Amino acid sequence: MDLGIQGKHALIFGGSRGMGRACALQLSREGVHVTIAARTLATLQQAAAEIGEQTGNPVRVTVADITTEAGRDSALQACPAPDILVNNADGPAPGDFRKWTRDDWHQALDSMMIGPIEMMRRTVDGMIERKFGRIVNIVSRSVKTPQLEMGLSNGARSGLVGFVAGLARQTVRHNVTVNNLLPGVFDTDAQRRHIQGMLEGTGKTFEQLWDERGRGNPAGRYGQPQELGALCAFVCSAHAGYITGQNLLIDGGGYPGTF
Repeated sequence: MDLGIQGKHALIFGGSRGMGRACALQLSREGVHVTIAARTLATLQQAAAEIGEQTGNPVRVTVADITTEAGRDSALQACPAPDILVNNADGPAPGDFRKWTRDDWHQALDSMMIGPIEMMRRTVDGMIERKFGRIVNIVSRSVKTPQLEMGLSNGARSGLVGFVAGLARQTVRHNVTVNNLLPGVFDTDAQRRHIQGMLEGTGKTFEQLWDERGRGNPAGRYGQPQELGALCAFVCSAHAGYITGQNLLIDGGGYPGTF
């Protein structure tokens, strides 16, 4: 299927690793001019080189932290008028809410709520003027299946999802959609850090918890980043203009509900 987005411009945060990189790869395969943003130049350059080698299309890089004004400025200097915006940031490690400070909460909000909202604020009007825009937030299934130890993520990401529900219904008449992808357990470095943070008090090794978490999913395995990348590319496609304000689970059936 031709997704109809060749020649569009995409700005992808967290694009050097994991699910963000998978989105960058798939969009580059579709002929999109991709700019990836992250905090570490070396990993950005490596990702850009490898994606370019696989797709034959050059990938631009920018060192940018979505949590800061300067970082958001830097990203938009590298890609001033994105047609596609992918907001993606790692969540904090699991913990005990009794130990979280005001600073912990603010850092979580800056990363997983305020930063993405600010990027939407700064790009959505240009998308409306051009009559095409696709905004995708990589969130987490935790907004539907919250876990206490992931409270920082639950709270901040739920705030983002709530905001999107209002914005998405105002922009869709201009062919600008806003959607959230809700991944479950995926084979990524972020998942490894998550499990490392759960080891204390379990009496289990990392390998034991890793295997249990994958086998415990109805699919019997972890999701692969390229699976989410493919979903992201379709949601960003010209064919997805009637999909907006949605929270799209991609979790191997892990969510136990009907709705």
